[in-house]
Amino acid sequence: QVQLVESGGGLVQAGGSLRLSCEASGRIFSIDPMGWYRQAPGKQREWVATITSSSSLVYADSVKGRFTISRDSAKNTMYLQMNSLKPEDTAVYYCNTVVRGVMYWGQGTQVTVSS
Repeated sequence: QVQLVESGGGLVQAGGSLRLSCEASGRIFSIDPMGWYRQAPGKQREWVATITSSSSLVYADSVKGRFTISRDSAKNTMYLQMNSLKPEDTAVYYCNTVVRGVMYWGQGTQVTVSS
């Protein structure tokens, strides 16, 4: 079993920054891929960024150049640094991992960007 807990969401003005954290516990290893997704009101959940099992960093076009995903394996924590935030980044952000073929999700953290 793996548990994921997100934190760091909040209200920020357009152009501002936030850093989200996702703390993992349970049987998760540094080679297991982890990622961020988001879901805006009335929309489907969409992929944001991933750290692959080989530690490659991959981003959706909508956040490339503004968001940075990182991982501290010693702390079992993944981060999403979000800069130059836009109102369209408003969503609930979820962290995700796949461990031995099983997908796990956190409970989500709300990010609201005001114009």
